[in-house]
Amino acid sequence: MAIAQTRSGNVESIEQDGIQVFRGIPFARPPVGPLRFAAPQREESWSGTRSCHEFGPSAPQSSMALPLPGMDVGPMDEDCLYLNVYTPAADGERRPVMVWIHGGGFVIGSGSQPIYDGAPLTRRGDVVVVTVNYRLGPLGFLHLGDLCPDMDGAVGNAGIRDQIAALEWVNENIAAFGGDPENVTIFGESAGGMSVSTLLGAPSARGLFQRAIPQSGAAHNVHTRETATEVARHFLEELGIAPEDGAVQLRRIPPDKLLDTHQQTMLKLGTRLGLLPFQPLVDGDCLPEPPLAAVEKGHAAGVDLLIGTTRDEWKLFGFLDPSLKDLDDAGLLAKLGRQVGGEQAASRVVEAYRAPREGSGATPTDLFFAIESDRVFRIPAIRLAEAQQRHHDGVYMYLFTWESPLMGGALGSCHAIELPFVFGGIGAQGTELFTGSGPEAERLAEQTMDAWLAFARCGDPGHAGMPGARWPRYEPKRRTTLRLGRETTFDDAPADRERAVWDGIL
Repeated sequence: MAIAQTRSGNVESIEQDGIQVFRGIPFARPPVGPLRFAAPQREESWSGTRSCHEFGPSAPQSSMALPLPGMDVGPMDEDCLYLNVYTPAADGERRPVMVWIHGGGFVIGSGSQPIYDGAPLTRRGDVVVVTVNYRLGPLGFLHLGDLCPDMDGAVGNAGIRDQIAALEWVNENIAAFGGDPENVTIFGESAGGMSVSTLLGAPSARGLFQRAIPQSGAAHNVHTRETATEVARHFLEELGIAPEDGAVQLRRIPPDKLLDTHQQTMLKLGTRLGLLPFQPLVDGDCLPEPPLAAVEKGHAAGVDLLIGTTRDEWKLFGFLDPSLKDLDDAGLLAKLGRQVGGEQAASRVVEAYRAPREGSGATPTDLFFAIESDRVFRIPAIRLAEAQQRHHDGVYMYLFTWESPLMGGALGSCHAIELPFVFGGIGAQGTELFTGSGPEAERLAEQTMDAWLAFARCGDPGHAGMPGARWPRYEPKRRTTLRLGRETTFDDAPADRERAVWDGIL
């Protein structure tokens, strides 16, 4: 066990195979009662030494629909603003710090999920890993400012503000855990990657990190105030609350009822607004403008960026839509037309994706998966890389191509497949069912971990275990991308015909 001194009191770790793990450190006051929907407030101090042997509660959330291992969130409570620190030693060293922001569509997930065990990364790279919780769903992303202006203290983007509060805590305290507050990398996947990208454009996050790794999530997922207000109006209607009564009633409703209503809101608004009715918004305060626009203006100049996606992102979500198995060409155009602004644009997109697959037996369903993977994930990642590269040349791109054996291989290189490789969890918590196992998987895990660790250490993900031991920087003319899969190779401008068709559409 080790003891570290934080700004609010001493904390005691447990030892995990030679790594010191501090679980459940509060980084803000419990966001309950009058602090529900409020900006995070600094945690209260305590006397003596706080035992940090157990994870803090996860944010209230509904059950997970995706068949992924290692995703148990444990106990839940509104009192959820806790973080966890994995360190080789709470000494005076100044190690690189990696802060993980979990995914889950801004409605599920936790920093304590087994798949995010930071010990293997910490042990392999001599780094400090921090995993954080933040408020989810309506408690973290319900915009009430335009419907309930009399709700004292309510803010937009509470969940993003929680992430910033956690980074402020890291900045003030991580030196006591053997970390360097001037060498912080934020990384996250899915909604966590979107959060990382959002923080690139958040003024109050500036200077709290020096590097960023958005995995399968970029800077496109933000609401306007008008859209966020539409979500809030629908949410209040589902609760049976008039906007003028919201200021009084919304802080009294039990979390379980909010979650039930949240599920109804997701079902009814998901198709119209995309999958994420609850997500960050341009509120004029925490986010004065869309984060991509801020990055385009140089807001994140100087921040190193490692960004990428998996090849077949959307295949993970395909089983949620049984109608896809019977999709024909007409249905494909109609389905895409709702996403890209009409069937004429959809026809151009389908043609661009069909041409390089002629003779491969690609079905309309296969095309849909490829198109949605790019529309939602790969193209936004490329746009963010291009925006950052205009102001800083420390930008790198990857494409993860390892295929899952689950469901007879139907998932391909789906969303989240890289997580056990990034965290060194191959074979742990049943992940071999999702990732497979064996020497090739272990080699890829080592390559992936070493790339992330090298990037966190110096801003360059190149290392001796990859081709040429060098990773060329990303620039728009060449678009060099590292494919991480059964073979690890560098490609210039992969799937460039498909990329180009989105100009003027997305």
